[in-house]
Amino acid sequence: MQDPQPPVLEPQLYEHVDELRRAIADLFAITDTTLDYPEKGHLRFRGRFLRDPGECYDELRRRFESHGYTPLVDEEEDGRIALIALPVVFDNPGSRWSINLILFLLTILSTLFVGASYGAATMEEALQIWRGWPFALSILLILGAHELGHYFAARHHNVPVTLPYFIPMPLSLFGTLGAFIRLQGPVSNRRALFDVGAAGPLAGLVFAVPVLLYGLATSPLTQVAPGELYEGNSLLYLLAKFAVFGRVLPGSGQDVLLNQVAWAGWVGLFVTGLNLIPVGQLDGGHVAYSLFGQRAKLFFWPAIIGLVLIIGYSYFQGALVLTWALWIFLLLAFGRVHARPLEDITDLDPRRRALAVFTLALFFLVFVPLPLAAVIR
Repeated sequence: MQDPQPPVLEPQLYEHVDELRRAIADLFAITDTTLDYPEKGHLRFRGRFLRDPGECYDELRRRFESHGYTPLVDEEEDGRIALIALPVVFDNPGSRWSINLILFLLTILSTLFVGASYGAATMEEALQIWRGWPFALSILLILGAHELGHYFAARHHNVPVTLPYFIPMPLSLFGTLGAFIRLQGPVSNRRALFDVGAAGPLAGLVFAVPVLLYGLATSPLTQVAPGELYEGNSLLYLLAKFAVFGRVLPGSGQDVLLNQVAWAGWVGLFVTGLNLIPVGQLDGGHVAYSLFGQRAKLFFWPAIIGLVLIIGYSYFQGALVLTWALWIFLLLAFGRVHARPLEDITDLDPRRRALAVFTLALFFLVFVPLPLAAVIR
């Protein structure tokens, strides 16, 4: 039996590959080239960078894109650097801004309704939705800052991204299920991934903390009766109440009776805590991957086990457990995959590393283990 003959390659293909090799010669010294690897149509160049990959990747990508490719940088098991040419260019297709606008207007109405319903004595008062403007303005300011933080960070790093999508939910305690943006292409490197992931929660907290403090300062203390529901404490929320009232609350049968602004501030902290869970494609997952790389996957099962323990504790404390049951389901379904950058060998610079540690530490400050619990005496 004769050995199989290697495929005959068209001269034009060789010329195309040689052009690409020459285009990056001053950035990457190539030692070998493999065609149709790891998939048909892909190219693999192995070698070493002649400049810091974190600094020259954007220029490298520009040159690849001029030839119809996008570069993927990875380190192989033997320590060699592989530069994979993906036969695709990620363009920004743009957003159908009319959909974003309609959802935003519906979310305004939804949050106005919930704000008007908050503390309303009659249905007639609840239907006067303009009365809910303090809550609507406050929560949309926090959520808007969060999503625009992601959006502008993505645009800064030339990542294709949609405008924010707000999700109205009038029959809820929050008036909305939050908002999100969609990245329509991968980020360049871990530094860009960190900037995009951390910009949202940090920008949101810039507004959430002042909103919360103002809301607490204008809210009265009240007696709490057994069986009533009260909002749970995070460490930051506990400290905020102590700063305003000079005591730990709830305590001695009293707690703060939140007005609309304070309630929006609490919701802002709660949503930020959810997003900072360091798994999958949540904001905390982006920050964890940018800091630890593939080791960030080790956070998945501790996070699941932690939520299961919270459910068990919540049940005996008379707290609602549906929230965490839903989150466990979502994390099991979607929380195992991280957003991996195209250039995955450059670590964070010292400034970003320090800020990443700070951002992950914020999770422990704003996370609310018992979002809503019943008063027990």
